Amino acid sequence: MRPTLTCHMISSIDGRLLPDRWTPAAESGEPNLILSVYDETAASIGGDGWIVGRATMADLLPPGRDDASAAMTRPDAPDIRALPRRAHVGERGMRKLAIVLDPAGKLDYPSPRIGEEHLVVVLAERIDDRYLLRLRERGISYVFAGGDGHDMHAALLSLRRDFNADSLMLQGGGITNGIFLQHDLIDAISLLVFPGIDGLSGVPSVFECPATQPGLLPALGRRLRLTDSEVRRGGIVWLRYTVERKAGNGHWGPRSAA
Repeated sequence: MRPTLTCHMISSIDGRLLPDRWTPAAESGEPNLILSVYDETAASIGGDGWIVGRATMADLLPPGRDDASAAMTRPDAPDIRALPRRAHVGERGMRKLAIVLDPAGKLDYPSPRIGEEHLVVVLAERIDDRYLLRLRERGISYVFAGGDGHDMHAALLSLRRDFNADSLMLQGGGITNGIFLQHDLIDAISLLVFPGIDGLSGVPSVFECPATQPGLLPALGRRLRLTDSEVRRGGIVWLRYTVERKAGNGHWGPRSAA
């Protein structure tokens, strides 16, 4: 069994993700309204941790941590060892998980903590051993997502097995969300709709799946059932959906996270 996965996002009414581009809310002048409402709703969902992509994580790290190449080529780098390609649990303690998809090991993480959560890096099996050693030296955990880093199902299974993660929140960006959507790994959607408009074509949206083949429909075979709705501060609307799949008997319903 893998963890259940809830995609939790906030967007403008046209589904865009860059808040500094949105028209302002008419009902509230509260500073940091978007972030505070987003964080409050995320806390109410709970779970064992959250997942983001590399670009989103780079914004959470100190400046200058977006390139790990120097760490890989430094003169005092340890000798390369044939480390096993299995999950490594670092200095977690009882902390929740901050999980980042960084298959090629592009980021240089200074600490095993992101805020109050424990960092887990999702990697490709072909990653250089020196990068694994760097993570181990710093108490950082990691799991693998297949040879090329694209097997998200394998990564989720490892997070359940090795980190006891029963439920996780997927928090983007749009390309990361699109990866999990395309692989049919999202069980619920929690969407905060801010009463503002972006309006520009090409701005990142909640789900982004590159058109790798003609006629691609990344969410084919699924439908959304609205389970709850609520108006929050500033006119932000919170919508919650269960993702349903069509079973072999023709009936629709949620699927177990096998």
